[in-house]
Amino acid sequence: MSAPSSGEPTHNHGRRGLSRRAFVIACGALLGAGATLRGAGLGQAAPPIGKVMPTGIAVDAQWHAAVARAGYREKVATVNGVRFSYREGPRHGPALVLLHAQQMDWFSYSRVLPTLAQHFHVFDIDYQGHGTTRTPHGYPMTANRIGADLAALLESVVAGPAFVTGNSSGGLLTVWLAANRPDLVRAAVLEDPPLFSAEYPRIKKTIAYRDFTSSNKAVVHPVDDFLLFWINDSREFFDQNVFPGSSVVLTEAVKAQRLIRPGQPVELDIVGNDMIRLFLRGMDHQYDPHFGAAFYRGTWNADFDHATALAMIEAPSLLLHANYSWTDGDILFGAMDQKDADKAMSLLRNGTYRRIDAEHVTHLDKPDEFLAITQSFFAALQSGSPRR
Repeated sequence: MSAPSSGEPTHNHGRRGLSRRAFVIACGALLGAGATLRGAGLGQAAPPIGKVMPTGIAVDAQWHAAVARAGYREKVATVNGVRFSYREGPRHGPALVLLHAQQMDWFSYSRVLPTLAQHFHVFDIDYQGHGTTRTPHGYPMTANRIGADLAALLESVVAGPAFVTGNSSGGLLTVWLAANRPDLVRAAVLEDPPLFSAEYPRIKKTIAYRDFTSSNKAVVHPVDDFLLFWINDSREFFDQNVFPGSSVVLTEAVKAQRLIRPGQPVELDIVGNDMIRLFLRGMDHQYDPHFGAAFYRGTWNADFDHATALAMIEAPSLLLHANYSWTDGDILFGAMDQKDADKAMSLLRNGTYRRIDAEHVTHLDKPDEFLAITQSFFAALQSGSPRR
């Protein structure tokens, strides 16, 4: 992996305080992610209740600048009634498609985008239900519909086979593309996808299911502001595990930043961990809870059997397996356990397995390791040398 370009922000991998494991158990978050919060609270010292917190975005502003310097531009393309939003980098190599985790958006890749731009022609896509991509009213949030429309987008804007890497739900969509549209996928990196564990009814025994409960509530009784709804729905956890009144502080911080930066997703410096901060960003008037509700109800995977799809994939595929554990005895905290990963590898015809000591969104938790692993995998395929 090449060294970061001059002026690129440095990565901060330090562990800070309350584990994301407790955060997810009580109120949900990214599937199996395990980040930490700074200190004992959401950010630095716990503030007086009701005080409006600073709303600067110094942490993420440096990464917005780094992405812009690397040559990325926002693009829009309408395909099959879906108005897709994506970021496209300069033409510095073969096409590389990025598909983020659920409840995040394109910006989750900001820590790796500058380096990737040096070697690839990157397409960082907000898929349906996320970011500023917009779907028609009543759009079916199923793998088959989302995958088919994503394939149409790739045909339109990439215009040729690409390397594809997807995280979490984005990893499942990568599986769909590689299985059903092999003409579009040159090789795939499956970044900790919830293979088998996201299928119904087994999903009920995962930590993610608790998060999808909030999404389903917001669909049954529609809400105008999902982020504030989610914070309020999680207030008992915040009060017990962060500090009393912390949900109020977080709510007021969100409202304050919206006044200062109208029309922009929130990026709260008081939340010291990248994954949680960008998770909150992804939910701020960007995430469609119908996407999570489809997992809750078991409809997202309708007619999309994970084992069948994996067995169909002929392209070289790298399965990147992040950390996992168990909570409450039999609830999977993570995307896959070892049995799931072993089963997936037994089905992939041309698969490589890599275990990584990182949390679910590996490109945020361990961006340098993610870059080293994925770039080595793709480079070996380009050169024709054997993979390790």
